[in-house]
Amino acid sequence: MATKNFIGELEWRGMIHTIMPGAKEQLDKEMTTAYLGIDPTADSLHIGHLVGVMILKHFQMCGHRPIALVGGATGMIGDPSGKSQERNLLDEATLRHNQEAIKRQLSKLLDFDSDAPNAALMVNNYDWMKEFSFLDFIRDIGKLITVNYMMAKDSVKKRFSGEGDGMSFTEFSYQLVQGYDFMHLYEKYGCKIQLGGSDQWGNITTGTELIRRKLGAEAYAITCPLITKADGTKFGKTESGNVWLDPRYTSPYKFYQFWLNVSDEDAKRYIRIFTLLDRETIERLTAEHDAAPHLRILQKRLAEEITVMIHSREEYEKAVEASQILFGGATSEALRKLDEQTLLQVFEGVPQFSIARSQLGMPFIELCATATQIFPSKGECRKMVQGGGVSLNKEKVADAMQEVTESDLIADRYLLVQRGKKNYYLVTVG
Repeated sequence: MATKNFIGELEWRGMIHTIMPGAKEQLDKEMTTAYLGIDPTADSLHIGHLVGVMILKHFQMCGHRPIALVGGATGMIGDPSGKSQERNLLDEATLRHNQEAIKRQLSKLLDFDSDAPNAALMVNNYDWMKEFSFLDFIRDIGKLITVNYMMAKDSVKKRFSGEGDGMSFTEFSYQLVQGYDFMHLYEKYGCKIQLGGSDQWGNITTGTELIRRKLGAEAYAITCPLITKADGTKFGKTESGNVWLDPRYTSPYKFYQFWLNVSDEDAKRYIRIFTLLDRETIERLTAEHDAAPHLRILQKRLAEEITVMIHSREEYEKAVEASQILFGGATSEALRKLDEQTLLQVFEGVPQFSIARSQLGMPFIELCATATQIFPSKGECRKMVQGGGVSLNKEKVADAMQEVTESDLIADRYLLVQRGKKNYYLVTVG
C-alpha cells in the first residue's frame, strides 16, 4: 500500500463533498476497488471530466485499484442529473470508437498496463447490459427498488417540478441501470466504492441500496463537489464551447491559455484539484503569488503542470513561445515556427486584411496605407517607420519603400505587421 491516505489527500485539496459512513474504514482496511463513470458521448474528454480523472489518479497513487466505466449503455439512455433536456443517443460503432479514444487519454494519467495488483481497468456497461432482456431486468432488478425511493431523488424531483420537458420512462430508469452497474462490478471485481460528482449522489446511493438488498453486502459512495468558477458560472466552458483534451478540438496553445487566464481565486483552488503538486509546494506558490499577484505565479505554474500532463513538455514550451509572440519580445524565428492553426489562434481578434498574391512586390508603405488600412496615410506610415516603431514579422522595418515579397510570408500566406508595442495586423495573401 502507498503511504498517502486517499481521503486525507482529497480533503486538503478540496475534492470531497460527501463520504458515506464506512467508506473511510474500508479504505484503511485493505486495497480497495472503486469505479467512476465517464460519459462516452464524444471521442474526447473535456476539462469538466478532469476532476473525476484526477480522483482516479489519486486513488491509484494511494495504492487502490481504479475502474473507469465508460457508460455505453447509460450513454444510450441519458442521465437526468443536472440536465433539463434529454440527450442524443449513440449507436454501438460510435460508442466503441469513443471508448478507445477515451482510453488513450486516460492512459496518460492512469496505469492500465502494468502487472501491479492495483492496475486500472476500463469497462463498458454496454458489454453486460446488451444481453439483459427487459423482462429479466424488471423482474430481477426493478422489484428491488420502490418507485417512492426513486421519486425521492433530487434529480428526478427537479424534472417533475417543471424543469425542461418532463422526464421519459427511459431517463427515469437511469438510476436503476447505474445501480445495477455498481452491483455487477461489486460481484465481478469486488468493487466496493463508487466515485462521482455530487450531482450523482442519488444514482450512486441507488447502487449501494441495490447491493444491500440483493447481495446483503455493504458498498460505499464518495462524491466530489461540482467545480464552478469564483463568479458562480460553469467551469470549463468558453465562448467557443468546451475545452477538450484532444488537440484536434482544442489546440495545446488554447488549452494552455485557458489555465493561464483563470482568476486569482480560481487559480488557488484549481492548482490543488488539477495538479499533483504537494501541499507544501502549493502553499509556497500561493504565498509567492499573494506577495506579487501581477506576476501570476499560480496561473503560470497551473498552466504548466496541466499542459505537460495532458499534452507534453514540448507542446507546453511551444504554447509559451506562441504566447510570447503576442505579449513578449519573441523573435521572427519563433513566429515562423508556428503552425498555421496556432498562428491564427494567437492572432484571433486582431484586425485582419487580405491582399492578392499578385500584389506582392509592392513597397511596404503601399501595403500598409493603400492595399490595407493599417495606416491612414503614407505620411504617417513613413514617419512611424523612421521612428523605429513598425515591424514586419517581428523584424523592425528600416525602409518604408522595401519590397514585400514571397520570402516574407509566414506559412506561405501570412504577413504580420506590428505598429507600436501592442497593435498587430494580420494580412492574408490569397
